[in-house]
Amino acid sequence: MASPAQQGDDSDDDMDGFMERFKKEKYSNAFSEDNWEEEFNTVPMFMKTAPEDIDPMKHPELAAIQSIIHDDDRPLEEQAKSLKDEGNDYFKDKKYKKAIVSYTAGLKKNCSDSNVNAILYTNRAAAHFHLGNMRSALNDAVIAKKLKPDHIKAFIRGASCCIELKKYADAFQWSEEGLKLQPTDKKLLELRATADRHKRAAERDARKAKVKEKKQRSEREALLKSIEERGIKLLIPRQGPKRSSDVEDDGDGGSSKAMSGLDLDGLCSAEATGAKVFLDEQGVIHWPVLFLYPEHQQTDFISAFSETSSFMDHFCLMFGAELPPWDTNRQYSPHNLQLFFEDQQKESLYEVNPDTSLLKSLQHKRYFVKAGTPSFVILVKGSPFCEKFLSERKTHRLK
Repeated sequence: MASPAQQGDDSDDDMDGFMERFKKEKYSNAFSEDNWEEEFNTVPMFMKTAPEDIDPMKHPELAAIQSIIHDDDRPLEEQAKSLKDEGNDYFKDKKYKKAIVSYTAGLKKNCSDSNVNAILYTNRAAAHFHLGNMRSALNDAVIAKKLKPDHIKAFIRGASCCIELKKYADAFQWSEEGLKLQPTDKKLLELRATADRHKRAAERDARKAKVKEKKQRSEREALLKSIEERGIKLLIPRQGPKRSSDVEDDGDGGSSKAMSGLDLDGLCSAEATGAKVFLDEQGVIHWPVLFLYPEHQQTDFISAFSETSSFMDHFCLMFGAELPPWDTNRQYSPHNLQLFFEDQQKESLYEVNPDTSLLKSLQHKRYFVKAGTPSFVILVKGSPFCEKFLSERKTHRLK
């Protein structure tokens, strides 16, 4: 067995031999001008960005550092702080989803330091905020405030989230509570001013909407009352099973859903046409009216047909000066037309005198206004199509 002195001599010989070889042989793994930046980026101390997934075989140094950060043998407070710092690094790089994962992992450590936990919640709230998860962010801010009632960032997060959620009164309250703790905080002052401005605007808009709704309700009630007083019947879409109380009998075996009280379901034409029945300041009702031309499969729509006007008044405007382009035979002149309304339940037509008013035709016992839009069929008097069309249907003349 060699003595210590001999072992020392052997070591010196080995080192001397290594140095001699080092002088003669070129180091194969040395940095070069071409690869030095790439090589430096493999050293943890000089890395600009860490790899997404750390493979212990490829990056043993990083794996060792990561194991230190997540060392379960360390106190929970230290583990939570390390995960907080990790989340902060992700946050600075705008990797908010990864930041949330780190903050959540830190909270799962359940450390006893309420200050650390409050910061984890407020930081996670900030990450949620940047991702647009406002409700999650607000929930985290609420918990952070409970853990640390004087944590100003919790109030800032809470107020910011409430503004984004359009909860302006809540945002104002968050700001006020925070300013009681720190009256000169610039961010809280800005948030309070913003919340107050939006809150006042929302309250003003709500008052205007309430006044407008009240006015519209009053106008609708007056309109329906006028319709009822005139004896005009609205065909209301039936919902659910048919009940005996839903129909009224006219004595001739016909029936239809009756207009009940101030029900608006029978006045829904605005949804399809953009026009609706209205009552003017003189108490005259104006209806949207649809004319059908079955021979040519065409239609005309009058958005505001006064109940006091006659059909002939409109015929003269529609067909007096210029005939429609689809009337190639030039037959649709005002005095060469027949007007009908259809009774769908009885599958019959009722002829209307064009010189009568719209109101008189709507008051007929077999006329039911469908979807708030009266409709009428127009035919050319004596034409082959007219004779065939009428021969296939039961026809009545208005008395």
